[in-house]
Amino acid sequence: MKKITPFLFISNIFAHELTKADQAEMVDGGLLDYMYLGAKHMVTGYDHILFLIGVIFFLTKLSDIVKFVTAFTIGHSITLIFATFYKVTANYYLIDAVIALSVIYKGFENLDGFKQVFNRNAPNLIMMVLFFGLIHGFGLSTRLQQLPLKDESLLASIISFNVGVELGQVLALLIAFPFIRIIQKSKNNLFSKVTNLGLVLCGIGLFIFQITGYIEDKNHVDEHQEIHTESMESQDTHIHDDGAVHQNHNSDDRDGSSPEPTGHSHDGENYHTH
Repeated sequence: MKKITPFLFISNIFAHELTKADQAEMVDGGLLDYMYLGAKHMVTGYDHILFLIGVIFFLTKLSDIVKFVTAFTIGHSITLIFATFYKVTANYYLIDAVIALSVIYKGFENLDGFKQVFNRNAPNLIMMVLFFGLIHGFGLSTRLQQLPLKDESLLASIISFNVGVELGQVLALLIAFPFIRIIQKSKNNLFSKVTNLGLVLCGIGLFIFQITGYIEDKNHVDEHQEIHTESMESQDTHIHDDGAVHQNHNSDDRDGSSPEPTGHSHDGENYHTH
């Protein structure tokens, strides 16, 4: 029986996997079901939301917000659609660990970490948002590929899920933005620093959980394979033992220890002669 450790249990929570209930519901799910599931997954995808909060944290113009959110949307739509359609996958713990690094990166940048630590300007933000969008989309794809996708409606299902993701993203930002505006209007530099430091710490926590989950999951897979191998070896040993017993019986027949059948061949031979 698979042993669940506390670290694996916690990392499963932070992996925000599609539940068995979600997967069962999508066996005969329509396009609206995929759209709803995409929106639900994005709203509950705290790692995606934390990154977006970091992206728009200092933005005050609507045009700037639309520009950066669009870059993120383009990035995650590309990998979500193409990776799912062509069945390109990877271990979701590792992908989510990279997503956690994107949260750390944005909090670090908002704290002016590149100037403070490296004495240089931060990389072009729009390009970094696009790049991390690609990673986030790959993470979403690993979840979508857990569903029983049908080949005949594959592309339509992927697009529906992606539309749901966009709607969930807009909803999450509408919820988060008023709180961000309160922080911006307060002009409290300390509060801003504490908030972005919180982003960094959350990213570190998520990264640790995902790496721990990956290690625990890999150990359980290796343990299962080892048990399976031992079971196969035990069966092989049992077969060889039975063979040895039969071989010993045959040896007894050859060395004359077993009585030889009498009369049958000779009688038959005499009968045919007569």
